[in-house]
Amino acid sequence: MIREADWYRKRSFYQIWVRSFADGNGDGIGDLYGVYEKLDYVKSLGVDGIWFSPLYPSPNADFGYDISDYKSIHPEYGDLNQFQKVLDKAHALNLAVVMDLVINHTSDEHPWFLESKKGRDNPYSDYYIWRDKPNNWKSILEGEAWEYDETRGQYYLHLFAKKQPDLNMDNPKVREEVKSILRFWLELGVDGFREDVITFISKKEGLPDGLPFIPVINGMPHYKDGPNLMSYLKEFREVCREYNAFQIGEGPMTTVSSVLRYTTGEGKVLDMMFSFDHMLADCLFTQFVRRPFSLIKLKKAFSKWQHALNQKGWNALYLENHDHPRIVSRYGSNRFRRESACMFAACYLFQKGTPFIYQGQEIGMTNIRLRDINHYADLSSRMNFKTHFQHENDEKRMRRIHHSSRDSSRTPMQWSAKRYAGFSTVKPWFYINRNYKEVNVAAQENDSASVLNFYRRCLSLRKHSKTLLWGEYKEYEPGNEHIYLYERSLGDVRYLVLCSFSHISRTVALPRPYRDRKLYLMLCNYEQGAWDEKARDDHFAALGSVLPHRITLQPYETRVYRCRL
Repeated sequence: MIREADWYRKRSFYQIWVRSFADGNGDGIGDLYGVYEKLDYVKSLGVDGIWFSPLYPSPNADFGYDISDYKSIHPEYGDLNQFQKVLDKAHALNLAVVMDLVINHTSDEHPWFLESKKGRDNPYSDYYIWRDKPNNWKSILEGEAWEYDETRGQYYLHLFAKKQPDLNMDNPKVREEVKSILRFWLELGVDGFREDVITFISKKEGLPDGLPFIPVINGMPHYKDGPNLMSYLKEFREVCREYNAFQIGEGPMTTVSSVLRYTTGEGKVLDMMFSFDHMLADCLFTQFVRRPFSLIKLKKAFSKWQHALNQKGWNALYLENHDHPRIVSRYGSNRFRRESACMFAACYLFQKGTPFIYQGQEIGMTNIRLRDINHYADLSSRMNFKTHFQHENDEKRMRRIHHSSRDSSRTPMQWSAKRYAGFSTVKPWFYINRNYKEVNVAAQENDSASVLNFYRRCLSLRKHSKTLLWGEYKEYEPGNEHIYLYERSLGDVRYLVLCSFSHISRTVALPRPYRDRKLYLMLCNYEQGAWDEKARDDHFAALGSVLPHRITLQPYETRVYRCRL
């Protein structure tokens, strides 16, 4: 694809977790054959790109994030020929394709690790981090961060699962391997990479002990934003620059200062980074450690990042992905599922940045509730249940799992009310949410009031509005515990976005600049918005009206107004 500079800023992306997206060959597992069949649907949403979670061969200890071959496709998903077909069709539909790049660690079944553990005198000996005596670091997914290997007679570092040994990025040979991986996929034609926990790839020299009384992340000060990270990312950036490829980073506990360092200036090494602050509005670090949802905290995070990156960097906008439970079940309401799902769309899609939509989010999919912890496939869910809050009974800890499990985002996509939700013709690899007969694509396609069609209208409005693409952001009523109210402005054009996070009606004051002025309703999730695809910045789509100074919003109502000031 021929791309202009910063081409990703105008686009929106749809994340596909292939295993649960669509089964095209009838074995109960999502695959690239299913993706190929559904590309027209993806395009119909109004997105401009796809981010694929890992497609590579993997033993699936962490469902694809433990890679055993970086230059191939998992046989359950297809092969390189099928990937090329998907890539070519996506490009024909003007959909960019972004791959997941996981280079902090590999699978323990990767040939590099199998060679490395044989001893200290082979070419792969220093591809991983080995020690005779471990430090006190904890892993994020599975107990201690060090595992003893009897073959080599040493411990290897794994910041995540035991089957995910960390690569030694200080070894120049490992960095050359990474550059080879980048070139392999870029030569095939992919458009960029989402770089998994990229801020962890450089560890502090000597690997000092972490803070003794902090669980799980005690060693993070010694491996997050490490001493050589910028240098290593510059090497990888040089490769991607040759292809004008897009790079978005991911790293837990991302801060404004680190994002600005990596994504701004002539020496920037990434185009964007995912921040996590807004996903902590109902928890502490992990969703398993719950606390009451706070809209104040959510709004503060939104506005913090909008202001921090304004005119400097670029925001990555998201509410769901493969690592987070469904947003309707977390921050919204299952009772008002349609209303809250639509409200969330307006809540974040009209902020300044590049939006990412996770599969099923666009139809308002919700969390799954399984009865037995052994029914969950996610490693972190099982570990959390068995390790934390042991003073609570099983029922209470299962409620935590129902709220927090990553498996809720990984249930099969709900395409129709047919058996197996239209995902497959045979029993799927994982449980289907019981509400699939009501919540599915087919049921929403021709319903103008559906979540699906509201997402389409939001994405179309954003795409055709210079103000929503490039305008300034301003929040009103930051102390309101029930209403999120913000504007986007460019020149004399203003968009005012009102979002209720309440299960009862709430009244809010209209901001002073909008009082006694004619406002045009562009979108509303309680009545048909008048805006359509023919509307542009140079004319209005509906007759405007002067609103009362105080507006009453129904439960989880959202409205988007436009005016000239």
